[in-house]
Amino acid sequence: MLGTDFSTGSPNWLDLGSPDTDAATAFYRAVFGWEFASAGPEAGGYGFFQVDGKTVAALGPLTEEGAKSAWMVHFKTEDAQATVSAVRAGGGTVRMEPMDVMGEGWLAQATDPQGAEFALWQPGRTPGLGLTSAPSTMLWAELHVPDPLADITFYQGLFGWRSEEMQVPGMTYRVLSVRDGDQRAASFGGVAPLGDGAGGGVEQPRWVPYFHAPDVDATVDAARANGGSVLMPAADVPDVGRISWLADPFGAVFALLKPDPQM
Repeated sequence: MLGTDFSTGSPNWLDLGSPDTDAATAFYRAVFGWEFASAGPEAGGYGFFQVDGKTVAALGPLTEEGAKSAWMVHFKTEDAQATVSAVRAGGGTVRMEPMDVMGEGWLAQATDPQGAEFALWQPGRTPGLGLTSAPSTMLWAELHVPDPLADITFYQGLFGWRSEEMQVPGMTYRVLSVRDGDQRAASFGGVAPLGDGAGGGVEQPRWVPYFHAPDVDATVDAARANGGSVLMPAADVPDVGRISWLADPFGAVFALLKPDPQM
C-alpha cells in the first residue's frame, strides 16, 4: 500500500481540477469528511483537502478551455527535466514543461503513449501528501489502458517500476512496485486492461485513484445522495477487498477500496 516515505516513481501527490471548486468541496466533505484549506490568494483558487490537518489531496479550478474535471495522479521524480525527456523518448507527450511552483517543488504534466494523463512532482519544500492509506485517503493508483504490458514498459523507462502478475476473476492484473525494496511492500498500484473497471462505455485510458473506505456501501450511498454517480457497484474481489467506482457531480472518476486484511 501507498505510504508517505516517497521514493522515485511513488505516487506522491494527487489533485482534482473542477469547474466549481465550492461544489466539489461540499461533495467530498459529505463523502469523505474532508476539510478544505486554501493555499492563499496567490495560488489562484488552489488549496488542500485535509484529514486531521494533514493534506490528502488538492483541488483547483480548471484553467484550460475545454478541460474536463478529473483526478490527476502525480509521481515522484528526482529530476523533472530528465523525466520529461524520457517521456518523449518512450513515445509519450509532454503537456506542460517543468515549472517551479513557488519553491514547493517542480511540476510537469504528461500523457503516456496510450492516452492516460499523469503528472510529475519533484519535491522542494513539499515532499508530497501528508497522509495516505488511512481511512478517506488514497491507498492505491490504478492504470487502465488497452495494452498493459506496453505501458508498463513505458513507465519502467521513466521510473524503473517492477510488475508482478496476479490472477483475478476474468483477467490478469499486474501489480506495480517502485524499483527498490521488497516488491510486495513497495507496491502502490496496478494495471488492468481497458474495460475491466467502470465499463459501460464510460471508461477511457486513465489513472484512477482509490480511496480507503472502511464501509464501501455507506460511502457509495453518500456519493449518490450528494450528486455523484455509481460507475461500478460495490463488489467483493477475492484477496483484494470490496471495491466500487464512482464519479463526482462533474464527472471526475475515482474508486473506493476496503482492502482485504491479507493485502
